[in-house]
Amino acid sequence: MRLVTRKSISRRSVLRGVGVTLALPLLDAMVPAQTPWRKTAGATPGRMACIEMVHGAAGSSVGTTGRQYWSPVRDGADFDFSYCLEPLAPLREFVTIISGTDARQAEAFAPTEVGADHFRSSAVFLTATHPKQTDGADVAGGVSIDHLYARQFGRDTRLPSIQLGIEFVEPTNSCGFTYSCIYSDAISWASPAAPLLPEINPRMVFENLFGDGAAAQRRGSILDGAAPQAARLKNRVGAADRSRVDRHLAEIRAVERRIEAIEKRNTSGEERELAIAPLGVPDSWEEHVKLMFDLQVLAFAADITRVSSFKMSHDVSNRIFPESGVKSPFHTLSHHNEDAARIAEFARLNRYHVSMVPYFLEKLKNTPDGDGSLLDHSLVLYGSPMGDSNTHNHRRVPLFLAGHAGGRVKGNQHCACAEGTPQANALLTVLRRLGVNIDRVGDSTGEIAI
Repeated sequence: MRLVTRKSISRRSVLRGVGVTLALPLLDAMVPAQTPWRKTAGATPGRMACIEMVHGAAGSSVGTTGRQYWSPVRDGADFDFSYCLEPLAPLREFVTIISGTDARQAEAFAPTEVGADHFRSSAVFLTATHPKQTDGADVAGGVSIDHLYARQFGRDTRLPSIQLGIEFVEPTNSCGFTYSCIYSDAISWASPAAPLLPEINPRMVFENLFGDGAAAQRRGSILDGAAPQAARLKNRVGAADRSRVDRHLAEIRAVERRIEAIEKRNTSGEERELAIAPLGVPDSWEEHVKLMFDLQVLAFAADITRVSSFKMSHDVSNRIFPESGVKSPFHTLSHHNEDAARIAEFARLNRYHVSMVPYFLEKLKNTPDGDGSLLDHSLVLYGSPMGDSNTHNHRRVPLFLAGHAGGRVKGNQHCACAEGTPQANALLTVLRRLGVNIDRVGDSTGEIAI
């Protein structure tokens, strides 16, 4: 790494050591003096984060729409947050709620597909394309929006995109109804024939982001080998940049310590809640989710990647979420049979799942990025390709966005779409707001006015 003058520090500069390649956050020293941020190579494109929380939400069926568990009552900027979305209220200025769209491509197109919604839905979430019914190697779907974005903006980063998950990947080939398990395991598709499985182990994600393949040779912290270069760098930059580098390295070390603590617990001999989980995977869903969010923030901050997909559960998961206060298993509760008390309990679980997202958004908001924050320059999509989980209906799917996409999304609005609007229109809108000039995504018919 060549560090001579302010102008000589490249945005692609890294700190290298044995088994480590640490990309740097955007520093003042990477921008030529007296050059506006947006007119320099240091100003990177936005970031895209796509989050799937499976199996719909309370309030998506016709019978429960009036309860407004998910969608706000009023359209526009003067809306009140619904019960499920209320955890987002402190970040109102960044939030855009899109309600009333349909994921029709997840519906059955043939009699043999009836009842197989669990095994199609996730493959449709970011592609808006109906997947081929097969449990063989000839899987076929669409290209997901994270990869459409990565094709244009991932070429300049070390990792074009990352795929993260929480639940275990089903080991068998067929998950039911002659559908390959790959359809329910993957939301990210690099091509119609190339689904990408998410990585659920935080240690593997950490090494992928910061290691260089020589982890077996490394002893101690991943930061140790890069310490000499970090010291030399800090001697050549200003006080603000020194503080930024110190903060970035401290955040990496904090995540590393948490992973180490999890690994120690996993090997302590105590009985685990998730007995077959790989080493490094927390028993706690909440701890796991927050750790994966932290890894995404670090990756975005150092421009290691600009695109992530994150699958937070599986449709048929019967996991219990103790921190939510709901004692019923997830999938069992989602089939509430229109019982008002069970719907209310399912809404409580939906609210808990949403309440994890502000942790991610606050981290993005508090991370400087050029002339703003990561949240200013990002667009986060959260939703499900299922609407009414009780009937496996794909109408009125839950969906919201967060972030300003570099000033192209104003936030603080609820957009209630006309009946029959494809969910693909939201996907197309996300891509275009982030600078991808594309005609359509899946069955999209146009943009949503946000």
